[in-house]
Amino acid sequence: MHGQSIDQMYVGQFALLTKTISDADVHIFAGVTGDMNPVHLDDLYASCSIFQQRIAHGGLVSGLFSTVLGTILPGLGTIYLKQDSRFVKPVFIGDTVSIKVEVINLDLKKNRATLKTVATNQHNQEVVIGEAVVIPPKKDTNDEEHQ
Repeated sequence: MHGQSIDQMYVGQFALLTKTISDADVHIFAGVTGDMNPVHLDDLYASCSIFQQRIAHGGLVSGLFSTVLGTILPGLGTIYLKQDSRFVKPVFIGDTVSIKVEVINLDLKKNRATLKTVATNQHNQEVVIGEAVVIPPKKDTNDEEHQ
């Protein structure tokens, strides 16, 4: 089973994912990455920060782009080559983020897709914006045999 090959994709195509960021998500991400910055983990410390409360790691939120790219669009078999991200607003514990990836360019010759990546919070405010470049999976020859 494979995701969509480049010839099955089109400019303007998009995929969505929604996730509420939990305290457990933040602690697990901190444990996996080793990023123990107290602005993510310590309520008292974070209350004195510019955010006045704990925030999720930017990498946790932008990592959700990988989820969409690798499982939905283009999907299984996709190779993630590049991600440019700008962290526009903080994501707080309990925020619900909506992830959208949208195809903005297809290079058929090189088998590369460029996608706009946007994360918004429950107030429809952009929190992370950027662009990804991926190699979509090759067309599965078994799919042609079953059609």
